[in-house]
Amino acid sequence: MTDIYVFTSICVMAGMTILLRFLPFIIFGGKKKTPEFIVYLGKVLPCAIMGMLVIYCLKDVSFDAVVNWLPAFVGVGVTAAVQIWKRNSIYSILAGTVVYMALIRL
Repeated sequence: MTDIYVFTSICVMAGMTILLRFLPFIIFGGKKKTPEFIVYLGKVLPCAIMGMLVIYCLKDVSFDAVVNWLPAFVGVGVTAAVQIWKRNSIYSILAGTVVYMALIRL
């Protein structure tokens, strides 16, 4: 690859990233009211995405033996419990990860 090719690729990627980041402000900025559909998506998508991530993470869990599935489900339970208790995503993700990693090492 030539230097000009790499430089052009980086510029295109940076430009698209900036455009995608500023596009909502360009479209919905100013005094325009945000459409109800967009407000609705803003409320329901975070929970839907978290649900899909949990399913994706647990899809390959084997139920052949308790040692295969117990750490994953205990980690998810700890994550959910800390989230309900503290209402802080960083704490809940960190606690669930630490518990899961400790259980798979024991």
